[in-house]
Amino acid sequence: MATNVDYNTNKKIVKKDVSYLGRDFSSIRENLLEFAKTYFPNTYNDFNESSPGMMFVEMAAYVGDVLNYYVDNQFKETLIEYAEERKNIFDIAQSLGYKPALAIPATVELEVSQLVPAKEVGTGADKTSEPNLDYAGVISGNSIISSDTGVDFTILDDVNFKVKSALDNRVDTIQTPSSGTEATQFKLTKKVLAKSGDTVTETFSFTGAKKFDKITLSNQNVTEIISVTDSNSNKFYQVPFLAQDTVFESIENTNLNDPTYSSLQTDTPYMLRLIKTARRFTTYVREDNKMELRFGSGVSDNADEVLVPNPDNVGSALSFGTTHLDTAFDPTNFMKTKTFGLAPSNTTLTITYRYGGAVEHNVRSNSITFPKNITFTIQEDGLTQSLVQTSKDSLTFTNPTAASGGASEETLTEIKQNASAYFNAQNRAVTQADYITRVYSLPQKYGNIAKAYVVQDKQLQINNDNTEEIDNPLALNMYLLGYDSSKYLTQLNEAVKQNLKMYLSQYRMVTDAINLKNAYIINFGIKFGIITQRGYNQNDVLFKCIQRVRRHFDIDKWQINQPIILSDVAYQISLVEGVASVVPPDGNDNGNPLIVVENKATTSSGYSGNVYDIEQATRDGVVYPSKDPSIFELKYPNTDIVGRVLGEI
Repeated sequence: MATNVDYNTNKKIVKKDVSYLGRDFSSIRENLLEFAKTYFPNTYNDFNESSPGMMFVEMAAYVGDVLNYYVDNQFKETLIEYAEERKNIFDIAQSLGYKPALAIPATVELEVSQLVPAKEVGTGADKTSEPNLDYAGVISGNSIISSDTGVDFTILDDVNFKVKSALDNRVDTIQTPSSGTEATQFKLTKKVLAKSGDTVTETFSFTGAKKFDKITLSNQNVTEIISVTDSNSNKFYQVPFLAQDTVFESIENTNLNDPTYSSLQTDTPYMLRLIKTARRFTTYVREDNKMELRFGSGVSDNADEVLVPNPDNVGSALSFGTTHLDTAFDPTNFMKTKTFGLAPSNTTLTITYRYGGAVEHNVRSNSITFPKNITFTIQEDGLTQSLVQTSKDSLTFTNPTAASGGASEETLTEIKQNASAYFNAQNRAVTQADYITRVYSLPQKYGNIAKAYVVQDKQLQINNDNTEEIDNPLALNMYLLGYDSSKYLTQLNEAVKQNLKMYLSQYRMVTDAINLKNAYIINFGIKFGIITQRGYNQNDVLFKCIQRVRRHFDIDKWQINQPIILSDVAYQISLVEGVASVVPPDGNDNGNPLIVVENKATTSSGYSGNVYDIEQATRDGVVYPSKDPSIFELKYPNTDIVGRVLGEI
C-alpha cells in the first residue's frame, strides 16, 4: 500500500482505499463496517447490532443515503426528459429556446366585406361597371371583433381591399338596388385569419437605468406581445435572445418607401426589411403562468457595437512572449459594448399584449359579427365625403366556419417533447425540407409563393482534360413559382424575391449561398377514351370522368419536378361509376397509350411558351419533367381535357 510522508511531523500517512460504489443505505453500511475492520482492527471490534459503534455506523449510512438521493434527484431535474418539477421544466425548456404555451387561442377565417360605389368604364356597347377602388379601405391588423358569446378575435394581418391576388383574393359582387337595373355599388369581400384572446394595455415606469431589468405582466396565459413603446414613441422589438440586434420590419411598398419595387405593389403590397435596434427585449414564462419582459444592459440608445474584442487588447495568446489574453478576454467586457440592448431609464413603457385561450374559444360559425375595436382607413383626398362615410359604415364581419384550435395550456409532458424537438431544429434551415418550409411560411403580404424546389448547386470540375459536374457544397439553387390573379402559375417578380432573400437571411447557414431562380412551366393537355357500361348516360359518365381528371391535376396538389404517371390517371377515370374500361382516345388499342399527353406552348393562347417533347420524356408510362426544374400545369381544364366515349358493353 502506498504511503506518503508528512514532512511537518515526519510521520508516514497511509492512503486508505475508499469505495465509491455503494450509494444506498445497506451498501454504505457494509462499506463502513469493512472500512473499520480493515483500518481499525485494534481500535474497535464490537460490531454487535446493539452496540454504540453500530449506531454511529448506521447514522453515517443514513446521512450518506439521504445525500445521495438528493444529488441524484437534483441531477435528474437538470435533464428535460426526467425533470418533474414545474419550475425546472420551464427553466430547461426556455434555455433550449422553447417557450411553453400557457394557453392556446382559437383561430378562424373571417369574411370581411365593404361596399364601394360603382364607376363606369368603356364607351358605347363596351361600357360596363366596375368597383371604384378609390373608396376601398384598409383594416389594420390587430383590429378586434367579438363573437356573440363575448370571445374577442384579433385580425392577424392588414386587410387591404385595394389588393387582389391569387393568395389574397377579393370577390367583387354587384349590389344593385331593388328598383334599379344598373350597378351602383359593389360589395368587396376578403378573407383573413383571426385569433382569439383578450387584448390589454399596461404601463410601467422606469427611473434610473438598471442592467437586465425585468417586468412582469399582470395577466396569466399571455400568448402574444403586440407592441412595446416608450414615452417618446420609440418602439421596442421582441427578440429570441438579447444578443440579437437585428429584427424584421414591414414597410408599405410605395414609391416613397421603395422606388425600386413600388411598381409591383399590387402583387407585393409590403416589403421586408432588416433593421438594427438597441431597443429590444426577450420574454420569459414563469411557472406561475405569468410572463416577464427582460431588457438589456446598455445605457445609450446608439447602435450596438460589434461583438469582437479589440485585437490590440487581446494579444495572440501564444506560449511565448507577452500576452494580454487572460486579462482582456473577459465575458463581462461584452456588456460594456451594449451588445445586449438598451436598459430603459427615465421613461414609461406602454405594453399591449394578448392573453387567454381555451376550448370555449372554438365558437360556432356565423357568430363573430360584432366590431369592437376597428381601425379602418380610406384615403379621402379628392373623394365625396358622403360616399366615404357610406363605405366606412358598410363594413361587416362573419365567420363561415367555426373557430378551432383553442385549448388549455400545454401539459408538462407536451412541453418536454416540444422543447426537445425545437432544440433539434434550432430555428435554422439546414435540409432541403427546412428551406422549403421557411419559404412557404413567408407571410402573404410580402408576396405569394406557390411552389418551391431546392437542389444543390453544380459546378464544373476539370480532371485530366475531362469536364464533369460536381455538387457545390457552398450554394443551393431554389426554384420558385407564384400565382397570378387567376391562380395560374407565373414567375415571381423581383420584389417577392427580394423579400424572400431578406427573410431567409436570418435562417440560412452562414456557408450557404442561395440562388433564387424561376422554375419552368410546362403546359399540357390530356386525351382519353372510355367504354361505358350499358344502361348509363354516356354524356353524364364522360362529364364525371373529365371532372375526375380535373381534380387529379389540381395545381395545389402538384409540385416542381413531379412526374405524370399515366396509370394513375387511367385509374382515376376507371373509378367513375359507369366506366367499363379506359381505352386509347383514337380507338386503336394496338399498343397505343390509354392516356395521351400533349404539350401546349402557344403564348397567344395564354400558355407559357415552353416547348417540351413529351413523347421523348415518356418512359414506361411515366412522363418525366425536364432536367431543369419544371412543373406540369393543366392550365385550362375546360379545353385541355378531351375525352371520348367509344362504345358501351
